[in-house]
This record gives sequence, C-alpha cells and structure tokens, in this order.
Amino acid sequence: MAIYIDAGTTWSKIIEIDDEIFNKNFSKYIVKSDDNKNYYIIPSNIIKKTKFKFDAATGHMESGLLKEQGQKENEIIALANGAKKIIPDKSALIFDLGSRDAKWIKFENDQFKDLDWNTSCASSTGATVEMLLKFYDVGIDDLSFCEDKYTVNCGIFGLEKIMDDVAKGENPKLCISKFIHGIAYNSWNFSKKPEKIYLSGGFCDNKCFVQSLQKYCEVNLLGRFILVESFL
Repeated sequence: MAIYIDAGTTWSKIIEIDDEIFNKNFSKYIVKSDDNKNYYIIPSNIIKKTKFKFDAATGHMESGLLKEQGQKENEIIALANGAKKIIPDKSALIFDLGSRDAKWIKFENDQFKDLDWNTSCASSTGATVEMLLKFYDVGIDDLSFCEDKYTVNCGIFGLEKIMDDVAKGENPKLCISKFIHGIAYNSWNFSKKPEKIYLSGGFCDNKCFVQSLQKYCEVNLLGRFILVESFL
C-alpha cells in the first residue's frame, strides 16, 4: 500500500497503489485505473488543505506532504528516472512543460548528456495559457494549430499582443493559438532544437501546442504522470 505525488503548482498527479483512501474521497479526480493502481489529477490547493502525507513526493509544492520516512526526489531526477522506465531509445531528449516551469534532460547512449531548467519566465509555461482561457472563456479543445505565431519573449508582452489584437477585432481563439505556437517554438529553441522530443506534462493534453511543436520536430507524448511514475 503506497501513495505517491508529483505536486505541481496548479495540479498534483497522484498514483495510489492497493489503497482506497483517495478512491473514497476523490473518485471524481480519477483519470485512469491500471490493475492495482489508480491515477489522479487533483488541484494542488485541495491537496494542501487535506494535510494528507505521502510515501514519496516530487514537485514544486511537495513541502509538508511527506510522511516522516517518506522519499523526496528532485524534479529533474524524477523526470529522468520516470522517462527511462518507458522510453525505448538509448538517446533521447525528454521535455517537461507544466504550469510553472519548463525543464529538459538529454541522454546519449543511455548516459546523461545535458539538461536545462527554466523556472522564472511565464512565456515558457502553462499558467499564462490557463489565465487566457479563463479570461476569454475559451476551451482548450476549441484551439487549433495556427501557422502564424507571436514572438513570445516575455509572457507579459505576449498578453499585451493578444489583448491589442482582440481589441482590434481578431478572434480570441486565433490569438491564443498564435501565442501557444510561440510557446512551442520557444520550447524547441530552449531544448536546443532537437529532431525529436519526448513531451511530458500538462501540454501533452493541448493539441494546439503539440501540433505547433510538430512543425519543428517529431513529438512523442509521455503524458502527465512521468515524474510520479519514477517512484514505481
């Protein structure tokens, strides 16, 4: 019996093994079940309020969530270990893009080669996109790939461009799609323009982002549980 968590800024990804604690209280957050495991995506602020303690934890919001003898793991190490469990390639670049940060790690011949981690710029993260969707009342599935893109060197300036264009009469869906294309282009550049990316994190569920990134490289989706799956 064990429960593991990747506690992100906005969403926490949880795997429950042979237990019913979360199943009893948070069944509406189950996204899939696999044999003796339940997978959950739960708002992190809800997890903090429960004061539940986990057997293992990673993520920006993991502070205070561990049992006394629980295992804490650095996010980039969790990303590497989780990805290596399922990626067949000996040489690969794994890119994780979530609400708060962007990080990637590269392996060559099954050995660590390079990495980078951006925790300070909103132009590379998902929080800005979530705010835009709420502000303009747009669903993520309403967006589609747009050949044009905004040059998103700064999240604040990106917002300014969107608001200016919407004020001029342009469709908010189109503007957000152009912004997401800009994030995808930034992601490819940030990871040093690889030919193939294994993508992890919430942007795996953003088809507009995935299609935009595919303009520049091959994209393989790992889903949102790679970091927490490193504990399995």
